[in-house]
Amino acid sequence: MQVSVESVGNLERRMTLRVPTQHVEGQIGGRLREIARTAKIKGFRPGKVPAKVIEQRYGAQVRSEVVDELLQKGFDQGIRENELRLAGAPRIEPSAEAGADELAFVAVFEVVPDFGDIDVAGLQVVRNTAEVTEDDIDRMIENLRLQRRSWTLVNRAAQSGDAVDVETWSVIDGERLPAEGAERGVTVIGSGAMFVDIENALIGMNAGDEKSVSVNFPENWRVPQLAGKHAAVQVKIEQISEPFLPEVDADFIKSFGVKSADIAQFRTEIRNNLERELKGALMNRLRREVGEQLIAAYAHVEMPAGVVENEARAMLAQSVEQARRQGHEIDAPAEAYRDFIEPARKRITVALLVGEIARRNQLSLDPKRLNETLRLIASTYEEPQQVIDLYRNDRQLMSSLQNRVMEEQVIDWIAERATHTDTPLSFQEAIAPQ
Repeated sequence: MQVSVESVGNLERRMTLRVPTQHVEGQIGGRLREIARTAKIKGFRPGKVPAKVIEQRYGAQVRSEVVDELLQKGFDQGIRENELRLAGAPRIEPSAEAGADELAFVAVFEVVPDFGDIDVAGLQVVRNTAEVTEDDIDRMIENLRLQRRSWTLVNRAAQSGDAVDVETWSVIDGERLPAEGAERGVTVIGSGAMFVDIENALIGMNAGDEKSVSVNFPENWRVPQLAGKHAAVQVKIEQISEPFLPEVDADFIKSFGVKSADIAQFRTEIRNNLERELKGALMNRLRREVGEQLIAAYAHVEMPAGVVENEARAMLAQSVEQARRQGHEIDAPAEAYRDFIEPARKRITVALLVGEIARRNQLSLDPKRLNETLRLIASTYEEPQQVIDLYRNDRQLMSSLQNRVMEEQVIDWIAERATHTDTPLSFQEAIAPQ
């Protein structure tokens, strides 16, 4: 196979791959003859299937496989010989300049930019530390009790913590919303399910009471029709229920899978779960901290535009899918991905730098850390071994896990060698969304 590479721009490359038709047909013919020896086709004895039938049945598939394998081999050869480092997957298409006796393809791709010297020692990194305390375990047990609470109707004024069945409608700029009737729902006062001013107004009201609440909704309010608006919200309480929290007894403990009903074992399992959550939260904080430092230090380096655009489009698709799952249908315009270009550029900057640091410092995946992470993931399921087997038998799942663990290794490596400051946090501070 003949391979040639030319520069199209600073980071874009164009590779032309040419292979004689005779060579391709020879490969296809050989593959089909191998299939013919063992093919089982109704009406024919094994090894006696006519070549024409084999061609009709398997020809297209074999041709595709042979061409793909030759292209991959030739592309890998071109990458090695030209000492190129890919920034993203290539786009391979047939070439219009193929000769009469050859197949020709063109691969267009982008390469990793030249970051120059990468001195992580000059980065200023804050490393957060935290630990799980007995108070954190107590707080978690209270949360579990809240999850299992039951409700009893009461005939008194509403107070914080009560579940209140309410009807609401609003007037915004002289327009009633909804136009007719009212919206009905249940909110727990103090939960934040409704706007805080509305929840506070419910306190002291009795079943059957009505009230108008003047509300200024913030610009980022989750209901688009109300965001940034002033509204007069009419509320009416239909009924009030008070919570009943279960005791932390044997039945309560067993309901969480602790068959012994032992409180000490229950607390140990809660601690393990919280420590697992804390470990992930601290890594996310460190990943964000190191990422921001890398972005700031290498903001001047040009990123591969095509890779950035693809990432922006992926981020848009993820945002649209997330909105759909929350019940919002979004018809994103064709150019909507441009709103994600800057965060996509930052994400690609970090990803390429992490890969380049790993390559230059010959960092390799730590099998022990990979196994520990896999066991940690599996421990959150009822049948851990099934999860472990699933990962080990699924190449895509395992590859994704390997990439994640490798990234975490490099992040730790960078933070250790950077100018770092350790800052302690409480458990609640550490797991709070950033």
